[in-house]
Amino acid sequence: MDIPHPDQVVVSARRVGKKFHTQAGELKLFEQLDLEVSRGESVAIIGPSGAGKSTLLSLLAGLDQPSSGEIRLSGHDLAQLSESDRALLRSRSVSFVFQSFHLLPELSALDNVCLPLDIRGDRNAADTARQWLERVGLSDRADHLPAQLSGGEQQRVAIARAFATGPEILFADEPTGNLDSDTGAGIVDQLFALNAQQGTTLILITHDAQLADRCSRRLRLRQGQLQEVQPA
Repeated sequence: MDIPHPDQVVVSARRVGKKFHTQAGELKLFEQLDLEVSRGESVAIIGPSGAGKSTLLSLLAGLDQPSSGEIRLSGHDLAQLSESDRALLRSRSVSFVFQSFHLLPELSALDNVCLPLDIRGDRNAADTARQWLERVGLSDRADHLPAQLSGGEQQRVAIARAFATGPEILFADEPTGNLDSDTGAGIVDQLFALNAQQGTTLILITHDAQLADRCSRRLRLRQGQLQEVQPA
């Protein structure tokens, strides 16, 4: 797939709807939802549990498809791409940091960071992975399995894995949700420092008001719509 140079707007949603069919009937999660995120922005999406924040993230990243409307990622209309082309676009342009770390338990910290680099055929995967583990302060834990690492260390491995591929866009879903407050604060500092250094576009899902305040924009998802939240 030929990927052109991205426009200034790197993520957009236009008139997006998402509905589910349940035993109780049709559930409309979004209807006519709009969003634009420009290159280099950091955007927090906040809202109550069940509002659909994680579903929206999956739609924006092309992991799920909307029931209606258009989503563009790095200049591409996701509906016009095959599943394999969407996966290729994600491998080239997108990374993720999740609440539950999503490390493979049978792989070492180094191999977990190597994995997305290996998948896309990077010949220097091991060297790049070691450099990123060093940047997050885990060079001495490279050979440890996830079960041998603390929660904070596992999330730092996940952050190293996310940035190692040089993503244009980073999606983070409750990245401190499984961490205590002190550990979470350190992870947040590291996440935003690396994001600023790399010039990545950050889209962050969170319940944490202080974490959301670190972003340049805050949007509240409520009743299927995104509303701009002005700084206090």
